[in-house]
Amino acid sequence: MTDDIHKRKSEHITYSLSDESLGTNRSGIEAYYFRHNALPEIDFDAIDLSTSLVGQSLSSPFLVSSMTGGAEMAESINRHLAIAAEQQGWALALGSTRVILEKEDFRSSFQLRSHAPSIPIIANLGAVQLNYGVTHADVERIIDLTEANALVLHLNSIQEIIQPGGDTNFAGLLEKIEALVDALSVPVGVKEVGFGIDRDVARQLYDAGVSFIDIAGAGGTSWSQVEKLRSQEPIKKQAAEAFASWGNPTAKCLTDVRQALPDHPLIASGGIRNGLDGAKAIALGADYVGFARKILKEAVESPEHVIEWMKVKELELQMVMFGIGASHLDDLKTTDRIEKA
Repeated sequence: MTDDIHKRKSEHITYSLSDESLGTNRSGIEAYYFRHNALPEIDFDAIDLSTSLVGQSLSSPFLVSSMTGGAEMAESINRHLAIAAEQQGWALALGSTRVILEKEDFRSSFQLRSHAPSIPIIANLGAVQLNYGVTHADVERIIDLTEANALVLHLNSIQEIIQPGGDTNFAGLLEKIEALVDALSVPVGVKEVGFGIDRDVARQLYDAGVSFIDIAGAGGTSWSQVEKLRSQEPIKKQAAEAFASWGNPTAKCLTDVRQALPDHPLIASGGIRNGLDGAKAIALGADYVGFARKILKEAVESPEHVIEWMKVKELELQMVMFGIGASHLDDLKTTDRIEKA
């Protein structure tokens, strides 16, 4: 069973690097633009990107979204990401940690605190595993093993249907999420995997006590397409084709959730390509912005490649803020210079 998980994690990395893993839906972020301010009246060098997440300071509102772990290739990828995130002051979310409960092999791919001593590390687990025997004690063990500052539970119902041997009993999960939030020693968030969290689900989750939500909307990697590429089952492969465009676009999730829940921490991910997209997401209501597939190629190569990539995204964000006259992230969040084309 564990060997199957390791094989799956390796295949997820390989297929995620392929354009065939992309959905056909768009994020909606591209429909917005900023009105340029020719007289910004600020000093570019004084632009401040700093913020905090789960009580930890960050140099920017960007984070490395959950991607991988539990495979040989994942160990070097996560190490490169951790080193770069520590240097640049980004938060780091781990891939699904379920595998470390079952076997010690590749456990080190999730144990990154020595490479990232000061940034927030967020452990990750499929929420559905709470229906398949994972206990509160198991989750505390994950937190201990990863030295994480928080946990994010991922919701991936459509992926699980196409995934060989997927876990598809999502009944009663909200109650179990609420119980876990009450029992765990660290903050708990919830994310989708690329199909989006709408305002109704977001409200249910915040009412259950979660500390943050990553809307993870459509517009980037489609995990039904990733599993289609992996699957050897003709019926599932054919059914997955119909879901290439499935999901709530990132921009729609973001604006709807922020309007309904103006005071709750919100992460935007899903089809965020660069710092300009990230700035749009923040102006539309996000507190933080996650990157995943867009950083994976550099993460395969080296920490230096990741650091350079991160510096580009930070500069792009700073250029947007300079271009609209925003010295601080709060100014970007409240700007009236974002418009729909």
